[in-house]
Formats: sequence, C-alpha cells, structure tokens
Amino acid sequence: MKTAISIPDKLFRAADQYAKSHGFSRSKLYAKAVAQFLEQHPSELITKQLNEIYSSEPAKLNETLSTMQFSSIEKEEW
Repeated sequence: MKTAISIPDKLFRAADQYAKSHGFSRSKLYAKAVAQFLEQHPSELITKQLNEIYSSEPAKLNETLSTMQFSSIEKEEW
C-alpha cells in the first residue's frame, strides 16, 4: 500500500539517514516503526472499545454470580 505522510524535515532527514546507514528503505523503516508503536500500545484500543461499550450501559456485577465467585476463592490468613 502506498501512502503519503507529512513529517518535519528534520525527522525526515534523520529517518532517511538511519535507513541508509542500516541498509534498508525508508518505507521499511516507517513500516517497522508503525508496527512497533502498535505493539506497544494495544491497550489503548482495548480501553477505547471498553469505554464505548460501558458509556451506554452501567458497569455492574450480577450479585448471584459475584457471590458464587467470591465463595469459590480460598480464604487465607494474612
């Protein structure tokens, strides 16, 4: 997929120089950078999706289910 982006001149020159000195294209550098960014920020997408779901519905526990879950946990001495 081809695309056009706008970035500051200084960043463009630095990216170009980095790609050349490491033996790959700017396109490969940008693709790797975007992939790495997305790997490091997956929770933002999940949080956004959860916020969308719970913005229209109250977040509440089913009382019977939560009682059953809490009773299944072993009690420990602290």
